[in-house]
Amino acid sequence: MGLTFQSTQSCSLADIFQIDKKEQQNVIALAGNPNTGKSTVFNVLTGLHQHTGNWPGKTVVNASGKYKYNGSDNILVDLPGTYSLFASSAEEEVARDFICFGNSDAVIIVCDATCLERNLNLVFQVMELTDKVVLCINLIDEARKKNIQIDAKGIEKELGIPVVLCAARNGTGIRELKETVNKVAAGVMKPKPNTVLYDNNIEDRINSIKPVMEEYGRGINSRWLALRVMDGDKKLLESIFSNINPEVFKETFHTVRASEVQADKMNIRDEITKQLYKKAEEITDKYVKKDVSKSDRDRKIDNYITSGIFGIPLMLLVLAFIFWVTVSGANIPSSMIAGLLFRLEDKLTLLSNNLNAPGWLHGILILGLFRTMAWVISVMLPPMAIFFPLFTILEDLGYLPRVAFNLDHLFKKACAHGKQCLTMCMGFGCNAAGIVSCRIIESPRERMIAILTNNFVPCNGRFPTLIAVSSIFLAAKAGTGFGILPALSVTGLVIIGIAVTLLVSYGLSKTLLKGIPSTFTLELPPYRIPQIGRVLYTSIIDRTMFVLWRAVIVAAPAGIITWILANIYIGDLSIIGHTATILNPFAKLIGLDGYILTAFLLGLPANEIVLPILLMSYLSTGTMIEFESMESLRSILLEHGWTHLTALNVMLFCLLHWPCATTLLTIKKETGSIKWTALAAVIPTGIAIAVCFITSIIFRISGRA
Repeated sequence: MGLTFQSTQSCSLADIFQIDKKEQQNVIALAGNPNTGKSTVFNVLTGLHQHTGNWPGKTVVNASGKYKYNGSDNILVDLPGTYSLFASSAEEEVARDFICFGNSDAVIIVCDATCLERNLNLVFQVMELTDKVVLCINLIDEARKKNIQIDAKGIEKELGIPVVLCAARNGTGIRELKETVNKVAAGVMKPKPNTVLYDNNIEDRINSIKPVMEEYGRGINSRWLALRVMDGDKKLLESIFSNINPEVFKETFHTVRASEVQADKMNIRDEITKQLYKKAEEITDKYVKKDVSKSDRDRKIDNYITSGIFGIPLMLLVLAFIFWVTVSGANIPSSMIAGLLFRLEDKLTLLSNNLNAPGWLHGILILGLFRTMAWVISVMLPPMAIFFPLFTILEDLGYLPRVAFNLDHLFKKACAHGKQCLTMCMGFGCNAAGIVSCRIIESPRERMIAILTNNFVPCNGRFPTLIAVSSIFLAAKAGTGFGILPALSVTGLVIIGIAVTLLVSYGLSKTLLKGIPSTFTLELPPYRIPQIGRVLYTSIIDRTMFVLWRAVIVAAPAGIITWILANIYIGDLSIIGHTATILNPFAKLIGLDGYILTAFLLGLPANEIVLPILLMSYLSTGTMIEFESMESLRSILLEHGWTHLTALNVMLFCLLHWPCATTLLTIKKETGSIKWTALAAVIPTGIAIAVCFITSIIFRISGRA
């Protein structure tokens, strides 16, 4: 059973989060910080009875599921992972608004047993909002391995809410969690949260505002509402204004807020946060006992992983290793898949001949559509099926947040966000996936910068061209291996891509997207052993197949168009030939030729088909062909006037040029704007042309062109 949403234009937020349910059904909200095992708790509770979609008006995925316990039907709503309810991101807004307006019968807050102090900030905030809270301290098995002892009864007494110790991965504590949640939802167990008391100055002002909030707050916790009015949470107040007697409440708010500003100019939110963290520290010091020798393990590792000396070199080594494994490991499965699909093409050709199908139909459907899809699948699937699991393993290990930590200072200098480097890492697998991952950046301005610059890191669709060209012109003898010089050249291109990303980010932040970089608060999670089952599911199903399917849909019609353009002749030249002739003067200025530029244009739907289109154009075969060996490819390119300048500029243009159609469609979906989608194509194209023009000038001046 999914969530039923209505338009915010005609209803209040209270209506948006209504859930269709029977009388005996309970609505349970599941909240928690990222990396606490919240998704595992959700999966264990709901099994296969899940539904996913999008929150209305947000680029945030929601998940809901059902489970039964003691005859009671429960709808579990998995809220986005969030560190706070102060709502500095779309995810935090969703979590806050659902807890506030979603009419849930209970809220489960999942915390990490190995770093409980970090997680209690969210617990205190939710306790201020609702009484129906259950604290699930997850990963208790990992805590025991580190000799961390947690006094659950003591914490329960201190907080005034039920506390359940769990290890969701192996089912420990799940039955007790279900029992506790059912009692809270049914009203059998009535928690009485001991909310944090602030300084007398703040408490006096809370008490003076509460009566007004009780009158106009429509059942929302008056203490929490008073705090939000005091700290001036604009986004929340906009939500409240939309469904709490807007005119009366606005007038009341402005009156109260004006008196607050005059009474004291202190930063209310900073003081509140300070008190919450102080209370969290007191509770953990009292009820959590740690073995210092084991708890210091992560800190000792981080002394190297996040150090100014070793951090970035280690990151580059890890990245180079992933590239090497991805490229080397993908060769054999790519060849096998290509062989299988092209054998199937032969069978389809035989069937076409037996049916006496016209040649043009055979060309469009088999040599155009099917052959293009075969290339995209054989080239994209194996690298993504290797890269994404490796990426997810690093994510599960807790390494990627440390990468963001290491690069944060560089992105701050570029007036961008530290998390942008995580979206860049995802872009190495697929730029479309990298664009989607930009959702983790809270600031809309910095999220847009990340979206517009994600294309500067090469995706696996561009690696075949980069590797083939570098292998031919940098290896002493052409061969099929991925040698050290080509590997170094590809790594060098990646570094160039990162440098361009930083420069363009800085330029955007000073022109189109002016602003000051937001504060980057990132909790470094403990190192964990990855869950292989979840890694495979997330990386293969959620990422690889999703991206591959979108690429195939876009590339299929491109294959048809390419075949038509290659087989319709005007005089002695095909349409592709005429296009190349027209583009040739401009292409020569930037160190390319007309056929190369035409191949990149026709490769817009999928970068994987650029090289096959180029060979088809050079040899006038009428259909896309693959090179038989590096030596044969080298001969073809040299016969058509390629030099080292041509090779260098092809690699630079491949690295920097416009995003593929799949990525552009994803940008349009994420931004909802044709303007930003167009800029995402124009900016990298302009940079690619400028860089290639400069290298051409340098080569000509030096006499090496």
